[in-house]
Formats: sequence, structure tokens, C-alpha cells
Amino acid sequence: MAITTRTSFPETAMEKKDKEALAEEAYRKAREYELNYGCCPQCVLVTAQETIGLVEDATIKASHGLAGGGGLTGQGTCGALAGGLMALSAKRGRDRDKFDGKNPFISNFKKGRELVERFEETFGGVTCEALQQTFTGHTYDMWREEGYKAFKEARGEKCGHVTGMVAKWVVEMS
Repeated sequence: MAITTRTSFPETAMEKKDKEALAEEAYRKAREYELNYGCCPQCVLVTAQETIGLVEDATIKASHGLAGGGGLTGQGTCGALAGGLMALSAKRGRDRDKFDGKNPFISNFKKGRELVERFEETFGGVTCEALQQTFTGHTYDMWREEGYKAFKEARGEKCGHVTGMVAKWVVEMS
């Protein structure tokens, strides 16, 4: 599959109908990437890069360790949600040259909070373990081979759906 990248997508050019279609495209791409390749934060970020720009390759690489609740521990934020927060911050977050504490960049925090609240309302939690429990009735030790295999089998398409929804929401919120 060839990867195409848009370097920018001006908000003024995005009509509501176009944005809705792009959001649906983002859902499909991110879901497919998660089901085929795994690493949910990267799947969200690659999709954001391909649909609305914003995300650089280094950011995608840096998100790798956030998968599985952070280091595959399950204990931290769902990787798809973490990837979504990174994508939103790529647009609204604080640049290095503004690292002086003078501007809190509150609009970024507002969008981040909106994403977290929407995620929790939809999926019933924000951690990887909470979603594992909700989706499968169990949590898994992904550092044990049998735990990782069991999780991959039990999650079915659920993680793909979560990843797709986060990517869709990122497009809608951008």
C-alpha cells in the first residue's frame, strides 16, 4: 500500500461535507492499519499524516513505546488515545521556541480534554487495561508470550475500531 502525505490541509478549505468524508476515510485507514500492523498510536498518527498532514515521521516513530498502555504494560493510557492527543498537539501544541511559560496554549488542552472525555464516554475508560477488561472480560500480561497471543486473539476487531474512532475524531477536531 502506497503512503501519501498531505503537508497541510487549511481549515478554511475543509467544508463540513469534505471533513465528514475525510473523517470516515481516517476511520477506515486507522482501523485497517491497526488490524494489519498493530501499534495503535502509530496507526492514528500515520492516518493523521495521510489525511490532514500535521504529523512528522519523527513523531510517529516517537509514539511507538506508547502502545499497549505504554511499553505493553496495559497500565497507562490507551495507545490510540495517546496517538490522538499527539496528533492534536502537533497542530495546537507549544513549539520549542515558545518554551518560556508565557502562553499556556490552552486551546490545545481544551481539545485534548474533549478527546479524552469523548473516548471515556464511548469506551468506558482510558487505560489499555480498562479497555481489555471491557472488551474481553480479562486483562493480559503482554510481556508473556501466551498473554500477548491471548490478547491478540481476544481483542478481535475491537482495538481496530478504537483506533479508527480516535483517528476519525482527530480529523473532526482539527
